[in-house]
Amino acid sequence: MPDDDAPSRPSTDSPDDGSYDFVVVANRLPVDRITTPEGEPSFRTSPGGLVTALEPVMRAADGAWVGWTGSVDDHLEPFEHDGIHIIPVALSADDVELYYEGFSNDTLWPLYHDVIAPPAYHREWWERYVAVNRRFAERAAEIAAEDATVWVQDYQLQLVPRMLRQARPDLTIGFFNHIPFPAYGIFSQLPWRTQIVEGLLGADVIGFQRTADAGNFSRAVRRLLGYQAKGSVIDVPLDDSELASAKHRISAVRPNKPVRTVVARAFPISIDAESYEDLARRPDIQARAKEIREGLGNPDVVMLGVDRLDYTKGIGHRLKAFGELLADGAVDVEDVTLVQVASPSRERVRTYQRLRDEIELQVGRINGDYSTLSHTAISYLHHGYPREEMVALYLAADVMLVTALRDGMNLVAKEYVACRFDNDGVLVLSEFAGAADELKTALRVNPHDIEGLKEAMLTAMRMPRAERSRRMRAMRKRVTENDVERWSSEFLAALAAPSTSLALPAANEASDPTDPSEEAGS
Repeated sequence: MPDDDAPSRPSTDSPDDGSYDFVVVANRLPVDRITTPEGEPSFRTSPGGLVTALEPVMRAADGAWVGWTGSVDDHLEPFEHDGIHIIPVALSADDVELYYEGFSNDTLWPLYHDVIAPPAYHREWWERYVAVNRRFAERAAEIAAEDATVWVQDYQLQLVPRMLRQARPDLTIGFFNHIPFPAYGIFSQLPWRTQIVEGLLGADVIGFQRTADAGNFSRAVRRLLGYQAKGSVIDVPLDDSELASAKHRISAVRPNKPVRTVVARAFPISIDAESYEDLARRPDIQARAKEIREGLGNPDVVMLGVDRLDYTKGIGHRLKAFGELLADGAVDVEDVTLVQVASPSRERVRTYQRLRDEIELQVGRINGDYSTLSHTAISYLHHGYPREEMVALYLAADVMLVTALRDGMNLVAKEYVACRFDNDGVLVLSEFAGAADELKTALRVNPHDIEGLKEAMLTAMRMPRAERSRRMRAMRKRVTENDVERWSSEFLAALAAPSTSLALPAANEASDPTDPSEEAGS
């Protein structure tokens, strides 16, 4: 197994075009730029579940990963890192401002997260989104072998599947949406809603975090395009040009109009649970967990929140609930401490700048009102931390607070569970996080209900050891069995299944553009 921490230097040797049977297309590459002690540019493998899940697949298939380095105007030649062929796509400062910070993160992100913050709709952002998606699609089309499999990742690249389908009808194309897909009543606000749906339907399999997200997408297809969508199967009619280019995939010609079958269903993403447990069992990390508790003044209960600083995470809601518990006298600052890790996120976007100011003002007020010389009510940390330190924090925490207002999955909840090999600790989990569908023995909360959230926090702090153990064992079983390797295997198996090929609808199955059940659910 290659050493993931070993840096690699860019190579000037470009791999031959059209040589890769498996291609991943994502906004970011699976490597981060670093500088060696000698001052030379290099790369390290990025942390994260997606990279962990796809590394073995990429190596086995001699695959390539198309993406952006994260640096402006970084015009690198392709190179190899730990058995993965890296195909960089350059983004200019304008690309980052309009495509990434603009349309991706100030239009799509808030829209897809139930308009918790108002989305902005600018035509120049959309035009750049189209242009950058085309750049990614063209690069993937250039390097993919005949009949290759291409797996496109996430909301930044929703137009790529159709662009690839038009350029390379021989390809098998998958798409996975890592964030929620909104109900039609919300999605319909987007001026370019039809183009997004058509872009996604270029894929053979479209994966979502939750069954509800897949249902929202199917309803959008019916409402906007009138295509037949039953269960997880959507029939996409082929025009004459598509039919001519895809004839080799049709087993028979019938009087009915031929369709391409697209599968849209849930594939809940997970984590490398074994690696987290291995870290948690290390004596040095367990010793670090004890140091953390001592540094906090050895309180009876340590509560923990770990989030990107994002308005979707409900950080303000949990701070409000904790502050009210202190004000009510239900908890004492000498006995209970809240640790809130809020890693920096999209710091150039004005909405996030305002959010940071609001959260830090809220923390300051609570600490000013309730902290003592020996005990701080809230330990607020606006940093990112290495995985080892996060695992130590998970071990140190008696209660994990995940109060997202809307979340595709929330892997922090699963990381906490994976680390608790002692079958201890309590997870308080928002019902609006995808993880709530799987971690059913967590204490589920509606974070908008501050009284209910306060009650859940008190229940978690007072829960008997036997009940904590029963709940944690059930969650650990789920996380261990449904790990990130199983997620990638199930998606790729669905992508390889014959049901994703071309099909002809039965004569008595007319397309029904309306669905009475949609109207109430919109």
